[in-house]
Amino acid sequence: MLNNVAALLLDKVHPFELGVLCEVFGLDRSAEGLPVHDFAVVSAEGPALRTHAGFTIGTPYGLDRLEEADLIAVPASGDSGGRDYPEEVLDALRRAVDRGARVLSVCSGAFVLGAAGLLDGRRCTTHWRHTDQLARRFPRAVVEPDVLYVDDGPVVTSAGTAAGIDACLHLVRQAYGSDTANAIARRMVVPPHRDGGQAQYMERPLPRTRCDTVGETLVWMERHLDQEMTVDQLAAQAHMSPRTFARRFQQETGTTPYRWLLRQRVLLAQHLLETSDETVDTIAGRTGFGTAAALRHQFVRSVGTTPHAYRRTFRGSAARSGTAA
Repeated sequence: MLNNVAALLLDKVHPFELGVLCEVFGLDRSAEGLPVHDFAVVSAEGPALRTHAGFTIGTPYGLDRLEEADLIAVPASGDSGGRDYPEEVLDALRRAVDRGARVLSVCSGAFVLGAAGLLDGRRCTTHWRHTDQLARRFPRAVVEPDVLYVDDGPVVTSAGTAAGIDACLHLVRQAYGSDTANAIARRMVVPPHRDGGQAQYMERPLPRTRCDTVGETLVWMERHLDQEMTVDQLAAQAHMSPRTFARRFQQETGTTPYRWLLRQRVLLAQHLLETSDETVDTIAGRTGFGTAAALRHQFVRSVGTTPHAYRRTFRGSAARSGTAA
């Protein structure tokens, strides 16, 4: 059970991420038959902390309050991992895990858990903007950039901002069952479980090459995504042998021609689903997938959700979806 929950705050804490923890674990909903938690907001750096939004938060609780917590939740704070954390904070987190407590990070709070060594050898995630930085800073962590949250033993990490809701409801579901999680979700006016991962929310700009050897070919490929392409055809376009072209392409883009082409086609499909009323069949043709079934297969693999669900998320339920996807 999660009878005792502590939110561990560092300087420049993000108010929304803290608010998620307060909403799920800090409200008394006993009148509705829902569990009540002994909830405390704990300061890691003095009695008054600045928030990321410019106001301050005061709390009487210090790090000693963590010693009795069943769950310690760390919301995002300033600098997104580009700082050192107080050693006494890291020690408190290690002791908590050693005695069987669980720890949860929301967004860039994962960097605090990483600094405590709690991500070593574990699967984890954070906001998609920070996953590369998390992997570089903690190379022993197994960073999964596309998911909303990861539950790996006593450590639960969640992606950006609202993904903290998903992780908190997951913990409630584990501790008290689906009925309780669903009831809290209804009160918060959020889905008790979201389809897909954070891949559908990522910005994916066209990758820049480190030199111009295949640059013109990339531009040509982007303008002709609806056409069939082979390595032999692309090599001829670049005036190279297929073997040389494939090697240069990998060196300059970090991926293969097929994977680059697939990613750009999915990107175009995302753009069209967001901005047009074209049917999924039409979008499949414009993006080179040919059929709605082929588009759906590759879209789910890349984005983690279906074209229909993606359009509904980014355009609302009134948007036309064309062929069911």
